[in-house]
Formats: sequence, structure tokens, C-alpha cells
Amino acid sequence: MTITADTPPKGGSQIKSMTGFAAATGADAPFSWAWEVRAVNGRGLDLRLRVPDWIDGLEIALRKRLGATMARGNVTCNLRLNRDESVGQLAVNEGQLENVLNALHLIETRAMDAGVSLAPSKATDIVTMRGVLEQTGFEDDAAALCKVLLDDFEIILRDFDAMRQQEGAALHAILSAQLEEVETLTAQATGLLAARKAEMSAALRKNLARVLENADGADADRIAQELAIIAVKTDITEEVDRLGAHVEAARLLLSSGEAVGRKLDFLMQEFNREANTLCSKAQMKELTQIGLALKAVIDQMREQVQNVE
Repeated sequence: MTITADTPPKGGSQIKSMTGFAAATGADAPFSWAWEVRAVNGRGLDLRLRVPDWIDGLEIALRKRLGATMARGNVTCNLRLNRDESVGQLAVNEGQLENVLNALHLIETRAMDAGVSLAPSKATDIVTMRGVLEQTGFEDDAAALCKVLLDDFEIILRDFDAMRQQEGAALHAILSAQLEEVETLTAQATGLLAARKAEMSAALRKNLARVLENADGADADRIAQELAIIAVKTDITEEVDRLGAHVEAARLLLSSGEAVGRKLDFLMQEFNREANTLCSKAQMKELTQIGLALKAVIDQMREQVQNVE
């Protein structure tokens, strides 16, 4: 058996991409074949196989092996199988030979009766007559062919998985850099909390004094309570803390060695929620700018996460 394959460079990663491709050709007389496996992003695992249906057990075995390799993605696996009809054994067609010999005997007898002299017939002349010598094909052994194809498919599957690992390594690097950027922006937001608290406190005291000046008989304690509630509602300490926690959670997922694409996708929603809340509560130019920068980075992260298995 001979096999040639388009082998992608090997790579390793804690995560894998859902995108991958591998192709190869192989032969085991009288058959030759060409494999092609490709995968793109998908919410779940969708396997679409196009293989000869007369090879019992092949499709089931391929589905099992692909399912053990991938957790999700849209996967297509195509096998083009050709049979070389020129490969076979030569055999004499006994019935046709008898017909030819009878015809020759009749011709020679008639020629003798007519006084016509004929050259003696040779075996080489007879075998070239239509239908005397036939080429017979091999009996197809579907079980043996299935085993050969599955052994060959293991090579394709390794190449396919290696490509997904290679792309996963690139995704890991990109997402790690983006998480560092989120962490840096979160640290900047944390550094502004004290200044923001002082500004908010001064603004609340100023507003309280203005209300008391213009509201005869107003309950000062009641107004102070309402302003305190407003201060609590506009506090962003929890949002900043949760952003930091989400960064750590994302890093753990990236290093888990498991198929974490769905979990990362859910986590991106949490990242976005905190960034939106920070922007809505900011009431400070610098914090608003940080919130917008966070939203931009998180949106980029969400695009990359869509490729993670």
C-alpha cells in the first residue's frame, strides 16, 4: 500500500480550533482513493460523511473516530474510491473457444471439399479472436478494504487534529494577549476608584446642600438616605472586581486542556455585561474611556472565541 498526504505542520496547544483541513491519497490494488476532511465553526457537532455505502461498517467507524476527536464543529468527510478495472487475471472463455474451434473446423472442411488449401491455424491466432481470452477482476473483499481504509484514515485524522492544534495555539496567544489588555484596563479602572469616590462624595454633598436650601421642611435624614442609596447604586467596585475574576476564569479555561469554547462564549457575555455596566455608571470621563476600551477588546475576544472548540 502506498500513501501520500498533504501534512500540515505539527503544533500543540491547550485549546483547539474548530477549523481544520486534511487531505491524502492512498492505494491498495486494485483500489485507489482520496480522502478529504474539513471542519468549520458550529454550535454543536455536525458530521457529514460521503463514503461508499457498499463497504459495511465504514461510515459508523468513521463517525465514531471523528466524534472522539472533536467536541463540536461542522465536519465534512469525503472519500473518493476508484477501482482499476485493468488489474486482473487472464482466463480462457471455454464456451467461446469451443465456438471458435467449431467454426474453424467447419471452414477447413468446406475448404477441403472445394479444393482450397488453407494455412494451418495457430494458437496465437485463436487467442486473439474476440471473446476467447478474457480478463477477470479480483473478488472484492469489503471487510479487508474497510480495515485498510480505516488504518489510512488514522493518518488523515492525526494531520487534521494537528492543524486544529496549530490554529488553537494561535488562538491561545491572541486570547491571552487580549486578557492581559482587559486586566490592564481593569487595573486602570481600579486606580481611579478612589478619585471617583471623592468626586462622587463631593457632588452628593453639594446636591444635598442645594436640596436643603430649596426645600423648606424637608427631612434632611430622608434626603441623605436617598443620596446614600444613589451612591451605592452608582458604585462600580463590584463590576471591577468581577472583571478581574472573569480574567482569571478565562485563563483557567484556556489552560484546562478541554473543549471550552462554549464556556468561553458564556464568559464573554459576562465580560460584556460588566463593561456595559461600568460605562453606564462611570460618571467620570476617564472611566468612560476605559469602559469603551474594554468593550472594544471584549468584542474582539468574542470573535476569536467563536473559533474555539
